[in-house]
Amino acid sequence: MTSEPVPLGDLSDLADRELRCFPDVGPHGVLVCRIDGRLHAVENNCSHTNWSLAEGRLRGTTLTCPRHGAQFDVRDGSVTAPPATEAIATFELELWPDETTVHVQIDRSMPSQ
Repeated sequence: MTSEPVPLGDLSDLADRELRCFPDVGPHGVLVCRIDGRLHAVENNCSHTNWSLAEGRLRGTTLTCPRHGAQFDVRDGSVTAPPATEAIATFELELWPDETTVHVQIDRSMPSQ
């Protein structure tokens, strides 16, 4: 697997504690949020039920899944409350003056669709 940069556009308007979903990035989409001025990116998929986290609640650095309440730390993807037991993926972000890119793992062994 290799990591490829994917442009997300200008995220300077993303407010603190706000989530923005990029559903077409990666296999499940990517959620980007700003916490205390710093951007974080996680996979838009709960590891407990394969459910979208885009409608979840963000409090502090904790993202809560809207389905069963599993909680994850957006800084490192770690589980902070059950029922999930596995972390969610996090992604490296690069900030440029007018654009942000996210590095998403691409499995080159799978055929393109």
